[in-house]
Amino acid sequence: MGHTFRLTGAAIALGLAVQGAQAQNNPVTLPPIVVSPTTLPTPISETASSVTLITAQDIEQRQLRTVSEALGAVPGLNVVQTGGPGGQTAVFIRGTNANHVKVLIDGVDVGDPSVTNGAFDFGHLLTGDIERIEVLRGPQSGLYGADAIGGVISITTKKGEGPLKLSGMVEGGSFGTFNQTASARGAQGNISYAFNVLHYQAQNVPVTPLNQLAPGEVRNKDSYNNWTYSTKLGADLSDTLSANFIGRYTDARHGLTNDDCANFFPCVPEPLQSTQKNKNVYTRGELVWSPFGDRFKNYLGVNYTDQRQMFANPNADSGFTSPAVLPPTDTIGQRFKVDWRGVGQITSTQTVVAGLEAQRDSIDTNSTGIIDPAFNFTPTETTASIQNRAGWLELQSNFAERFFLASNIRYDDNEKFGGHTTYRVAPAFIMPVTDTKLKASYGTGFKAPTLYQLYANTLPFILANPLLQPEESTGYDFGFEQALWHNRVQFGVTYYNNDIRNLIAFVSDPAFVGTDVNVDNSRIHGYEAFAAVNITSDLKLRGDYTYTHIDASSSAALQRRPAHKYSVTGTWTPMPALDISASIVTVSSFFDLFDRSNTYAQWTSGYTVVNVAATYRVNDRLEVFARADNLFNDQYQDPTGYMRPGLGVYGGIRVMTEVAASTGRMAAK
Repeated sequence: MGHTFRLTGAAIALGLAVQGAQAQNNPVTLPPIVVSPTTLPTPISETASSVTLITAQDIEQRQLRTVSEALGAVPGLNVVQTGGPGGQTAVFIRGTNANHVKVLIDGVDVGDPSVTNGAFDFGHLLTGDIERIEVLRGPQSGLYGADAIGGVISITTKKGEGPLKLSGMVEGGSFGTFNQTASARGAQGNISYAFNVLHYQAQNVPVTPLNQLAPGEVRNKDSYNNWTYSTKLGADLSDTLSANFIGRYTDARHGLTNDDCANFFPCVPEPLQSTQKNKNVYTRGELVWSPFGDRFKNYLGVNYTDQRQMFANPNADSGFTSPAVLPPTDTIGQRFKVDWRGVGQITSTQTVVAGLEAQRDSIDTNSTGIIDPAFNFTPTETTASIQNRAGWLELQSNFAERFFLASNIRYDDNEKFGGHTTYRVAPAFIMPVTDTKLKASYGTGFKAPTLYQLYANTLPFILANPLLQPEESTGYDFGFEQALWHNRVQFGVTYYNNDIRNLIAFVSDPAFVGTDVNVDNSRIHGYEAFAAVNITSDLKLRGDYTYTHIDASSSAALQRRPAHKYSVTGTWTPMPALDISASIVTVSSFFDLFDRSNTYAQWTSGYTVVNVAATYRVNDRLEVFARADNLFNDQYQDPTGYMRPGLGVYGGIRVMTEVAASTGRMAAK
C-alpha cells in the first residue's frame, strides 16, 4: 500500500500518537495502528482483517454523541434503533445476529447476560471519553471466543498523559436536547489519571407513528436522560510492574410508549408512557509484569460487570377479566472474569501470544406470569449461572516485510455444552512493484445459548428451552487493497461468506406461545468495496458500499439486514481554524418479520440520511460548533413501527485548558 512499514517498540507508540496526522512537507503518512485483530498494536497495512478505525478526532469532527451514531457509516454494519436516543439499539455485522458481535470496552466484555439474546445494547453508550473504536469484521472466536461469529467492536477510552488537562462541553438543540461533558486527564510522576462526566438529555422525541395510534389517542413523545461517569487510572509500581484500573457507570432513564397487544389486535400504542431504567457498571483491574522488558509481558486482569434494568408499565392492559396494572419487571446480569495474557517476542518478526480465562455469567430476573385460574399476575423469578473456561494461542509473523500472517486457536470448556475448538488464519501479502495488498482469512466460531433462552419463562406467552444447542459457524473472506500516489487514492474490495449451523430463532404457535429453537443452517455472503481520495491535504472523501445476501431459508430468522448500504463521508478544512464534515448513508429496503403491531411479515422502505457538522476554533481554549442531523428530514422507520428522528439542529461550545505541573498555573491547550 504505497509504502510498507514495520513498526515496533517506540515506533508503534509514535504511530499510535500521530496516526492520521500528515507531515507538513511530505504527503506520506504513517499507517494507522490497530489492536483488535491480534491484541497487539499492528499497522493496519500489515493485517489481513477487515477493520475500520474511528478515532477521537473523527468523533469530534463529526460531533458524534453516541457510539451508535459513530457506527452508522461503517461498512458491513447495520445499526437498528427503536426510535430516538435511549431506544434499544442493535448492531448487525455482515448479516449475522446482534448477539454475534463481541463488544469490548477497555478489554471488558460488556454483553448483557440478562437480556434475551445476550446482545449489547448500544443505546446507552456515549462517546465523550472515547479515544478509538475498532470494528473488526468476520468470525473471531479463535481469539475472542463465543459471541464473535460476526465480529468484534473494541472501544478504548482516553487515558491521562502529561500536565493536567481540563475540558468541558455544553450543547443544546432540537428535541429538547441538552448535553454536557467534563473531563480531567493527566499524569504526575508514575501515576496517570482520567476522570469524565457525561450527560445526554433529550426530552421530546416523536417515535410512535401517528397512523398506529388508536382513534382519539394522543402521541407521547419519548424522553431520555443519561449520566455516565468513567475513570482510567494507571501506576508504574516498579521498572517491571504496573497496575491499571478502569471503571464506568451509566445511569439512564428512558420514557417510551409500549404496545397494548392484549386488549387490541392489531396492537396499538398505550396511552400512558412506560419507563425503563438502566444502571450499568463495568470495571477492570489489571497488573502488567515485564520481567524481561519487551521480550515477555504478562497481563493479569479481573473484570466485573453488573447490568440492571427495570421496566414499569402503568397501563391496565392485562386483557383478561380483571385488567390490572402489571408489576415492574427487573433483570440483573452479572459477569465475573479472570484472565491472563502473555506476549513473547521470539524474534523481531515472530511474536507468540497465549491466554487463559475463566468466566461466570449469572442472571436474576423476574417476569410477569399467570399463576392461578383467576388470571392474577405476579412476578416469576429466574436465577441461573454458567461458567466457561478457555485457553488460546496465537502466532503473529512477518516474512521479508511482504508476507504477514496471524493464526490462532482456542479451546472453550462450557459448563453445560462441553468443549469447543475454534481457530482462525489470516494471511496478507504485499505485492512487489504495485504494493497491492492481497488479504484473506478463514475461521470458525460458536455461540452458546443465553441463560435467558435456556431458563427464563415469561408466562404465558414465552417459554424457555433448556434443550437448545450452540450455534456454530465457518466463515472466510478474501480481497485486495490498492494505494496510489503516496496513499492519496486508495480502493479495495473484500468478498465474505459465513455459514451458520444450528441458528437460534424465536418461533410461536397459533396460540402465540413462543420459544427459541435451533433452525436450519444459514448462509450469508456478500462483499464490501471502498474508495478514498485525498483531493487536497484539506479535503478528503471516502465512499463505501456493502452488499449482503441471505439465503431464502433464513430470511424470516434474519430480518432487518438490508441488501445494499452506501455511505460517503468527507472532511474539509477551508481554513486552519475551521473544520467541516459531512456524511451520507443510504440503506435499501429490508425484511422485517413483524411490524410494531405484530401483524404480518413485510418489506420496509429504505432511507437516506445526510448529516453535516462544523467546528470553529476561536482560540487555543475555545471552540464553537454546530451540526444538522438528517439534514433533509427524511421520514423513515427502522425498525418498522419506530420513527427515527427527523431534522435536528444543534450547537454548543467546548473549552480546554492545561495546568502546568510545575507552577500550577493555567496554560492554553
